[in-house]
Amino acid sequence: MPSNPGPCSPGSLPALRSAAAHAFVADLAAPALEDEDHHHLERVLRLRPGQAVTVADGAGGWRCCTWRADGELEPAGDVISAPAPSPPVTVGFALTKGERPDWAVQKLTEVGVDRILGLVTTRSVVRLDADAADRRVRRWRRVARGAAMQSRRTVLPEVAGVLSLADVELNLVGDVASRGVSLAEPGGDPPSLLRPVVLVGPEGGWAPEELDSGPPTVDLGPGVLRTESAAVAAGVLLCSLRAGLVGEKRH
Repeated sequence: MPSNPGPCSPGSLPALRSAAAHAFVADLAAPALEDEDHHHLERVLRLRPGQAVTVADGAGGWRCCTWRADGELEPAGDVISAPAPSPPVTVGFALTKGERPDWAVQKLTEVGVDRILGLVTTRSVVRLDADAADRRVRRWRRVARGAAMQSRRTVLPEVAGVLSLADVELNLVGDVASRGVSLAEPGGDPPSLLRPVVLVGPEGGWAPEELDSGPPTVDLGPGVLRTESAAVAAGVLLCSLRAGLVGEKRH
């Protein structure tokens, strides 16, 4: 966790990286931490009076604050609105056993993915009833929130429900729904922002009928990846393309 010896400069974008801590609050005008976040900053990070804390509303707004001696936040800069990156990146992955899906959600959040989907596919080993799926999504949202605080995001990713492949496009909107979905599969096209929604199948692979269902395929590299590793690889590739860190391969 980065540290900062003093208050962040009002309006300074680097403050997001250099502040002693980052948290989400309901109201940027009167920032107040939730009990769990307050405990983390006070008891775990042991912030000292005057250290910088950035707070965000989860929708792109954020501001600088300082940690007071009484454990409260003192606004130290104007509210800044950060535009959402475009196009929004979505990664969906088939459910796997244990805590590996939690790890995938954490890393997808850290690398900048905007929307995270859980998938139930033909060859999925893990299948959940409605109550179990709802509990899983609630846990993923807590994981994503913690990862967004650690990675200094100002926008919380949307963690959608556990969907079937047939339901994914119904759950998307606008131009993304009409042309933006691809399935991760060896031999597919290189990743492209023209298709900013990548879906990763189970470790047994997509069933033939799923591959024939319409979406084109996208290749994530020569290695054989676990489902959660492939999901993170897709997120890194798409977010790096969007940030201009790498260029798209032209045919």
